[in-house]
Amino acid sequence: IERTMAANTSVGIARASLQQARAVRDVQSSGLLPRIDGSGSADRSRLGGAGTSNRFQAGLDAGWELDLFGATRSAVDAAEADVRAAGARLADVHVSLAAETALAYIDLRGLQSRLAIARQNLALQSETLQIARWRAQAGLVSSTDVEQARAESERTAAQIPALEIQLNQTLHGLAVLTGQPPGALHAELASVRPVPQAGDALALGIPAETLRQRADVRAAEHQVAAALSRVAQADALRYPSFRIGGSLGLSALTLGGLASSGATTVSSLLAAVSVPLFDAGAARAQVRVQGAAFEQARLGYRAVVLDALREVEDSLVALRGNR
Repeated sequence: IERTMAANTSVGIARASLQQARAVRDVQSSGLLPRIDGSGSADRSRLGGAGTSNRFQAGLDAGWELDLFGATRSAVDAAEADVRAAGARLADVHVSLAAETALAYIDLRGLQSRLAIARQNLALQSETLQIARWRAQAGLVSSTDVEQARAESERTAAQIPALEIQLNQTLHGLAVLTGQPPGALHAELASVRPVPQAGDALALGIPAETLRQRADVRAAEHQVAAALSRVAQADALRYPSFRIGGSLGLSALTLGGLASSGATTVSSLLAAVSVPLFDAGAARAQVRVQGAAFEQARLGYRAVVLDALREVEDSLVALRGNR
């Protein structure tokens, strides 16, 4: 299980998805703060027959879009919910792969035990067949007893190749789960070991409490939160946006003059507002798009909860019955 957690490709994909979600959240969060850029330019010009002139400029440009209606904040909230959903999906992959690895290992040891028993039975039945033949030759039993002994021996012999096939396939699956080529574990797991026995420490609670431990339910819940935030973001984009910008720099006729007291200071300040007047209903349509996505996420969450509830109930019933 430790090897699976470290090297399985599904775990790696889920981790990369979590890293991507975190990076997207950081990109969205940067929109809440002002942006500052450095700039520089060099200009050489000639006017008619006059000489050439040079001008060098260096400065800083800053801009900040005021989030008065919460569009950027809603985008950050959606990205944060995506991060939590990606983290829950990673946890779900961990749990699923741990269970799959454990079941494969138990199947492997069980098949090894069954194969050993089948070979022992075949040896015993071969002895029984030989004894039946001797007894038939001595006239103590009929040929029917010999045929029955031969049928039992051949039936057991036919089981051995099927068990060997299952054993090799299980070894291949276990190797791939641990991120290795199919034949990587043959030598390591060739020796027969006892079948692992489950402990009695599993705490059985009511299904609702068990559901809270399921990562797939938590992931679906976070996806609903992300979809709801995107509805708020789309609605906020229908309203005016305000932006404040400005620049501060130096201008000189020579490159060295930028650092001297003779450089000219150039500054500007800009306040702008953008009001959507006519977009043929695109903004309202985008709100409906996100609303439909939210409804899908909500129904998907309900489906996940119902399916998880069924699985938990089935597992609890099976566990009680097996015990």
